[in-house]
Amino acid sequence: MHHFLSLACISAAAAWLAGAPCAAHADGVDPLNVPETQLEPLEWADLDGWPADDHSAALATFLSSCKPFLASAQPLDPRPIHAGLWRACRDAAAASTADADAQKFFQENFRPVRIARLGQSTGLITGYYEPIVDGSRVPNPEFHSPLYRRPRDLLVNGRKPVGAHFPNRASVGRLNAKNQMEPYYDRRAIENGALDGQQLEICWLRDPFEAMSMEIEGSMRVRLEDGTLLRLNYDAHNGYSRTGVGRVLIERSLIPREEMSRERIKQWMAAYPEEAKEVRATNRSYIFFRITGLNNEEEPTGAQGVRLNPGRSIAVDRTHVFGTPFFIEANLPILPGRPDMKFRRLMVAQDTGSAIVGPARADIYWGAGDLPARIAGRIRQQARFVMLLPRELDMVEAGKAMPLPPPKPPIPPEVLAKKQPADRREARNAGGTNISAERERPIRTPVRAAAPSGAGLPARPTWSRP
Repeated sequence: MHHFLSLACISAAAAWLAGAPCAAHADGVDPLNVPETQLEPLEWADLDGWPADDHSAALATFLSSCKPFLASAQPLDPRPIHAGLWRACRDAAAASTADADAQKFFQENFRPVRIARLGQSTGLITGYYEPIVDGSRVPNPEFHSPLYRRPRDLLVNGRKPVGAHFPNRASVGRLNAKNQMEPYYDRRAIENGALDGQQLEICWLRDPFEAMSMEIEGSMRVRLEDGTLLRLNYDAHNGYSRTGVGRVLIERSLIPREEMSRERIKQWMAAYPEEAKEVRATNRSYIFFRITGLNNEEEPTGAQGVRLNPGRSIAVDRTHVFGTPFFIEANLPILPGRPDMKFRRLMVAQDTGSAIVGPARADIYWGAGDLPARIAGRIRQQARFVMLLPRELDMVEAGKAMPLPPPKPPIPPEVLAKKQPADRREARNAGGTNISAERERPIRTPVRAAAPSGAGLPARPTWSRP
């Protein structure tokens, strides 16, 4: 998986309705200081389903995320969570993978903290996958929709792109016959043959909708006629923002909103090929690919640079630090006909995407092929997000050590004596209550109550960023 466009660039469950250009959020934002975010320290006993999770599998995924941390002699990211994960990874390298030991490792090295947008208690969960589709090296009546390499005449901000890097947001164009810069071909022009004759075709798929679907996922495996498995990844784009064709179909009353799904769109486009071409043209965005491997059956690599683990890897907002564990509590329709299956699982942030925005927002990677595709297509539910914060950053412990404000100085007796008559008059006017006795009580310096070991503060606080 490339680092310039995440495999979860656009969630499979949401892409058909809300198109978006693929661009990750900026690095370097401290997730503990994100505006409109609230954090609530919890105890492990507060996590529904925590004891029953497969902690060994969670630790294996966390150890995968530790590889970039262990490769450096010191933390490379100034954010406190990164430094905490860097140290936790060194402890994890020596930890036993037995389930009980793995659970003990997480409990000794992390503190659970519920995270959500300010004023909310849940966030959004969706799913994504890596497609495996049939294709052909040559066009024929069955396979006639091409996937293209990056065109040679494509310019970024007026210049040829250097190397493999291609910016997610940029002015993309080409020089016309008069040597003047103009926007690059859009989807309508490309489907009408604008790139014909340039020998850019990598392979051919069954239909244009299937090809467009692969653009949404950003990564795929194409099974050719001889059984060769061709792995393709995103390489470039034509500069236009994505428009969700599902939204267009709903707005034009061609598919009811309640029936909207990838399969429903596919059925409609197969039934109405001429109208389908016009609907696809409303999505002017077009993605170009590159070959990254042959007969590679391994899972794709996420934006962190490590291979994704189906059912344990999640894509998150880029404000979070890759490698951060999250415990997710949700009811998900993993099996058809069972919309309320309990899902209580420790996941690890290993990927990102432009549609993954917010402190409590995640895309679960389900794997490659048809079954993961069907699961991913059903997932769009609310969930509770618990971030595992490295224990050295324990918010409750930090709160205990936080200095109290200095006590107010005592009021001089002569000032208090002058104020008392007026105070009594105010009290009588307010209904006869004598408040002078309250004011004459000695002022006490506040003292922070000692919290019992491991119990946090007596009343659990919620920290929020305005």
